[in-house]
Amino acid sequence: MLLVFCGTPRFAVPTLERLDGAGHSIPLAVTQPDRPRGRGMEVSASPVKDAAMRLGIAVVQPATIKNNAEFRDQLAAIRPDAIIVVGYGRIIPQWMIDLPRFGNLNLHASLLPKYRGAAPIQWAIASGESVTGVTTMRIDAGLDTGDILMQCEIPIAAEDTAETLGPKLASIGADLMVETLRGLD
Repeated sequence: MLLVFCGTPRFAVPTLERLDGAGHSIPLAVTQPDRPRGRGMEVSASPVKDAAMRLGIAVVQPATIKNNAEFRDQLAAIRPDAIIVVGYGRIIPQWMIDLPRFGNLNLHASLLPKYRGAAPIQWAIASGESVTGVTTMRIDAGLDTGDILMQCEIPIAAEDTAETLGPKLASIGADLMVETLRGLD
């Protein structure tokens, strides 16, 4: 499939890598602008930007997307089959939702509808859950309210923290997104 990938954090990198490795065409990665990070507040790229550049994928970092005509024209010219969104950090506008034939597909780090919104991994741990997982869903105008496509669950070990659970969920989520696209195709 012809895809556009939107993501920012380390959690999104395995999905970008697996989609690329599965043979999908990804001409463009969209990520947040470079920002000051760390103690020295040095401006640095997002993990998705670093991964996309390593994979030879073009990167754009629009400051805004809702009323950005240049960005809208750029996506329309690509005519993607789907836009994949993993931790991008922006609300997806309706024009972008309507653009691809398979819509905008999101990988969310919880078993929706539980723990919609921010920090789902932390909320699952803080709430004492024994099981969590990932969900692929079609984005709509609400916050994590679109149609659920697929889910995969894993146990939360007694010693798990967000730091240990996040990479596990990112890995199974990457596989689930590849499987979701296979199913849609």
